[in-house]
Amino acid sequence: MLNEIITVYAMIDDLLKAIGHNEDCRRNMNDAEIITTSVCAAMFFNGNHSKACGYMKDHKLIPKMLEKSRFNRRLHSISMLINDLFHQMGMILKEISDCTEYLLDSFPVAMCDNIRIFNVKLIRAKEYRGYTASKKRYFYGVKIQLLTTLIVVFL
Repeated sequence: MLNEIITVYAMIDDLLKAIGHNEDCRRNMNDAEIITTSVCAAMFFNGNHSKACGYMKDHKLIPKMLEKSRFNRRLHSISMLINDLFHQMGMILKEISDCTEYLLDSFPVAMCDNIRIFNVKLIRAKEYRGYTASKKRYFYGVKIQLLTTLIVVFL
């Protein structure tokens, strides 16, 4: 796990330098450390940022770890930067890959069944209602669209 975290940090730091990202020198944690902690939370701690922050601090990977509320504010303030990084990584992976065929798939992630729509408090809009034709069911949630390269495996 330690090797993966170091690799993720190195990649994120190099990408930030490559796109010319500048930040305030008075900060205790740089943006690469914030993003690395967030990615670490997604990879190893089921998205729990508190556990990831504790792990990074306990193992002295990031000795000047921010408190929970400050970490969340910094993470939300660099959301567009994270978006740009994912776009840059996608472009790099696209350049590396010699595959010209892609697969597109979509699937619903339902928050609740159709009968419980009126109890939902997270999102409230008609655009989140959908129909899954394969199951012949209505759902309330989001539809994920996934684009990947075609990988052929011969056995």
